[in-house]
Amino acid sequence: MWRNSTSGWGLVSILLHWLSALAFVGLFVLGWWMTGLGYYDSWYNLAPWWHRSLGMLLLAATLARLAWRLPQPAPVLPGPRLERLTAHLGHVALYALMLLVLISGYLISTAEGDGISVFGWFTVPALVSDLPNQASLAGTVHWYGALAMMGLAAGHALAAIKHHYRDRHDTLVRMLHPRHARRGGTPHP
Repeated sequence: MWRNSTSGWGLVSILLHWLSALAFVGLFVLGWWMTGLGYYDSWYNLAPWWHRSLGMLLLAATLARLAWRLPQPAPVLPGPRLERLTAHLGHVALYALMLLVLISGYLISTAEGDGISVFGWFTVPALVSDLPNQASLAGTVHWYGALAMMGLAAGHALAAIKHHYRDRHDTLVRMLHPRHARRGGTPHP
């Protein structure tokens, strides 16, 4: 099943979710690690190149994910109304933080007017540059936005585990298997 239904996530949404999660965690770890590199380290220029290239691909994937997600139905969330509202607000916050982190990363890299080479395949042009303190301000937003996103993502994962093991809801199963979208939302045994 490619598309979402009111009972489960489709294959496209599931793949975009897990690939995004893996990419964001990987970029966070890479970004944290590369801030400690010395000038003469062999990865001093290579790590940021990878970070920027992957970040631009992830920005495109995130925009595609939003374009795919908006016209699709969302599976009905189980649980009390307040819990469903909290889950919805958490998802909105995650998307907002994803865009904030990716766009601020773009603004760091384009602050001096240079585009971003994506693995040498193509260059993303610098549409915004030379703003006062652009790299510094965008860097602060990028760092704290990434920390907030990782914290919220950890809460998201813990909530999914709670729903699976404590509440016995099928929330986690629906994000693991597209066939579940066809069967309907049944509590897991």
